[in-house]
Amino acid sequence: MAAQPARPERSGSETASVMGVSPFKSSLVRAVFRDVTPLQVSRPAAWAAASVTRTVLTEIIDGARRAAGEETRTKLTPRDLLSAIDRNVELEVGDKWYGHSPTFRGLTGVVYDAEGVVVPSRRRGRSRKPSAVVGAHRFEAGVKKLLRSQGVTAVPAMARDLDGIASVFLTDLARDAAMVVREGGAKRFGTATLVMPGEPAPVPFPKDSFRDASVRRGDGRTIGRDDILAAARMQLFGGNLRQRALTAAREATWNTSAG
Repeated sequence: MAAQPARPERSGSETASVMGVSPFKSSLVRAVFRDVTPLQVSRPAAWAAASVTRTVLTEIIDGARRAAGEETRTKLTPRDLLSAIDRNVELEVGDKWYGHSPTFRGLTGVVYDAEGVVVPSRRRGRSRKPSAVVGAHRFEAGVKKLLRSQGVTAVPAMARDLDGIASVFLTDLARDAAMVVREGGAKRFGTATLVMPGEPAPVPFPKDSFRDASVRRGDGRTIGRDDILAAARMQLFGGNLRQRALTAAREATWNTSAG
């Protein structure tokens, strides 16, 4: 029986069709960008940023789900998050969140200042200045949708970590995209490809798959789709996760202009 494109289904770790079904809405993406830059954000750019963020969070949840599955659990805990990151270094994103979460205290260790004095942990408090940490709660609905799409739930501490990582990642993506616009192109992004032990090297993209990110096209007032792609290259290691995120972002804007 032929599938009906108007009602795509989700299977396994795959979410529903990227077109209009992203758990991170364009309005949320634009709100995050407004906290970072006065630049306008084109519609394709917002869709691409939502798609990249969704891909990253899906991979993190999938890794944690696998860790929990080894103990026949369907409710994720912070321990599963640490296991996922430990097994796949590509999942180590949104690291500015680590200093605000008890989950990562053992990973980050004790921090010393220039004089060798221990820096005390940051105290949680209210802040009038918008930040990725303060605004992490905005991602709760999208994270819950992603968890449901993979057939799992999460304890509150794990959900907060996923919210925080998503918020910090998208905020960093916004900052890098704004930098690409200001500087007229991407000045820095890695080309190394990570290969996990026992896994074959990923197939590289054809040379014409993406525009040369070192030369930007477009006006200097609007963040476009290609600016998001360049920012994603900066934020993600050169492995499978980056390739999937970039491909998904292109598919999310396939029938739109590049912005």
